[in-house]
Amino acid sequence: MRFDLTDMRLFLSVVEHGSLTRGARATNLALASASERVSGMEAALGAPLLERTRRGVHTTAAGDVLVRHARLILGQVEQMRGELRSYATGLKGRVRLLSNTAALAALLPSRLRRFLAAYPDLSVDLEEQPSGEIVRALADGRADLGIVADIADLAALQTRLLAQDQLVVAASGAHRLARQARVAFADLAGEPFVGLADAALEIHLGERAARLGRQLAYRVRLRSVADVGAMVEAGVGIAVLSEASAAELRRPGLALLPLSEPWALRQLHLCARDFAALTPHAGLLARHLMAGDAAAPALP
Repeated sequence: MRFDLTDMRLFLSVVEHGSLTRGARATNLALASASERVSGMEAALGAPLLERTRRGVHTTAAGDVLVRHARLILGQVEQMRGELRSYATGLKGRVRLLSNTAALAALLPSRLRRFLAAYPDLSVDLEEQPSGEIVRALADGRADLGIVADIADLAALQTRLLAQDQLVVAASGAHRLARQARVAFADLAGEPFVGLADAALEIHLGERAARLGRQLAYRVRLRSVADVGAMVEAGVGIAVLSEASAAELRRPGLALLPLSEPWALRQLHLCARDFAALTPHAGLLARHLMAGDAAAPALP
């Protein structure tokens, strides 16, 4: 039995996407080539790895075993490459850090600036992702650290509280809500929405709306907070954003109103699969992120 790294990456991609077509596309392989590789793996093993249904593909018991070992092997390969790359580039350490939109907008820049200035031999691979995706990446060993909102399921990870973040409603200055001090989520029912491409936040808001027997109507979803603000200011709709990411939108043409519900005050957590098992440079970054403006403490 011989599986190469491309086989394993393809198989994990197919499993994660639930589709051979989408898995092949994500790994930049032609569908015919991807299908041949999976069939070859099953032939070499002598057992099926995937069950194919109208709704996509699912792993068999053998496929579950392959997923577990492939993640471990590919994780070790990436760790090896990272360590060897440090010799070629003169870097002595890299940390992969994933962050949700709120933390990336306000919390991280100053803390990372101090960290990177203090440790010139260390680098950070920073990527913005929704909180739910970050949790899955950490659980699978695809990142060292993550910063997420507590609307995600954190049961599989170790967490440390970093900060609080209030959800606010952004509305144009001419909107009926603009002169209120705070606004209840129920008062937003029926309003057209402009969405920020933060899947975890949208799912959370959708669940809250469903409890009220309502459904949020998004006219458009955008990746940039500034673009969301421009749409809102033009009267296209309202938006629900984290206060941290909405800070740049404070201008006369826009009103930012805190949501009044207790659940709108979110907790931002630093997460790892196991803080005690972090590499020395990832542990150092974790301590500095937790310390904020103070000296870096030891991780409890």
